[in-house]
Amino acid sequence: MTTFVLLAASSPENLDNYLRIAVLGVVAVVFGCLPLVIARLLRPKKLGEIKQSAFECGLESKGDPWVQFNIQYYVYALAFVIFDVEVIFLYPWAVAFGDVGMGGFIAMAVFILLLAESLVYLWMKGILSWK
Repeated sequence: MTTFVLLAASSPENLDNYLRIAVLGVVAVVFGCLPLVIARLLRPKKLGEIKQSAFECGLESKGDPWVQFNIQYYVYALAFVIFDVEVIFLYPWAVAFGDVGMGGFIAMAVFILLLAESLVYLWMKGILSWK
């Protein structure tokens, strides 16, 4: 059995498939790294005070540009993104509702109950109320 697996893995057709995957991996790495290398080569070498200054909407900034924002903005946005992404999983289930059967219904009921539980947890912790 082991000999058959080794022979099947070393056949020219399988090696061709592995070569295609390797080429795809190399292309993906080069495609991701090439813009970074080009930007590093073309960037300005000497950064001046004007280049380092904070700039917003065509106006000179007033005050310290490193202002800390209320962490609640980030937590609220993160909770929105999590629930937004989770709702995406409801659409395929709703489209195929007639074909999924009782197992699909139970799985989605558990999924929706977990979402409701996390929403109740956020509400009880006071994350959803502004202070």
